[in-house]
Amino acid sequence: MMARPRLSPARLLLLGALLLFALFFLAPLYVMLSASLKSMDEIRNTSLLALPASPSLQAWATAWSAACTGTDCGGLKPFFLNSLLMVLPAVGISTSLGALNGYVLSKWRFRGSELLFALMLFGVFMPMQVVLLPMSQVLGWLGLASSVWGLILVHVLAGIPSTTLFFRNYYAGLPDELIKAATLDGASFWQIFRRIVLPLSAPILVVTLIWQFTNIWNDFLYGVVFSGADSKPITVGLNNLANTSSSVKEYNVDMAAAMIAGLPTLLVYALAGKYFVRGLTAGAVKG
Repeated sequence: MMARPRLSPARLLLLGALLLFALFFLAPLYVMLSASLKSMDEIRNTSLLALPASPSLQAWATAWSAACTGTDCGGLKPFFLNSLLMVLPAVGISTSLGALNGYVLSKWRFRGSELLFALMLFGVFMPMQVVLLPMSQVLGWLGLASSVWGLILVHVLAGIPSTTLFFRNYYAGLPDELIKAATLDGASFWQIFRRIVLPLSAPILVVTLIWQFTNIWNDFLYGVVFSGADSKPITVGLNNLANTSSSVKEYNVDMAAAMIAGLPTLLVYALAGKYFVRGLTAGAVKG
């Protein structure tokens, strides 16, 4: 049997520092969750860090279906559903197009492909505010303004540069001999992509899916600018709820609403976080 590594003072100090950092970053989450399970009387009369004496999901129920977000008091449910309708196709389409672009730009290079890739990289570093006005005009011309489909198109276009960068750098590390051998065997462009390249893409695929899901779900700017009354995403609904004035401010409802808005991304990282780290590590040594 292998001997267990001894905990030296330096290692104990490192573990202690990491634990302190973890507690520091998790403290806001703890406060939000704890406050969302308390009544307003308990919030007023106890410490912010105190555990709830009688945990209750009433604030969660109110935030989901009865909280006021402006003049409407239907809670966050419609906003949550709008975000689901937006994020699932947007993530799928932008990831698929990024994988295809990365495959072409790394393994089927053509004259001007490097220039095209360099131009696409401008989209990674371009401030989002720059595209608001031209994007509004394009959505108006297409008849997609103030709709969920318009938001899907915006996020697909905004995500293609990043997804292309991820896949292109990853595919650059795949042996060119695989492609050449498959071509000599008579495999077509699409057959090579489906049967050889995609099965090898699991690490970067997970990274891209999580990256796109997080960016699109948490986006506020595009949501508030391009959405209509019936297509606002969860981030806009949360902002409206928090800024809706009432005679008594219900902090427990606000905290529950924030937890509801952040729950999908928390679940994604909790369930697939280790695969995200592995994918980043795998991509770091490619090309």
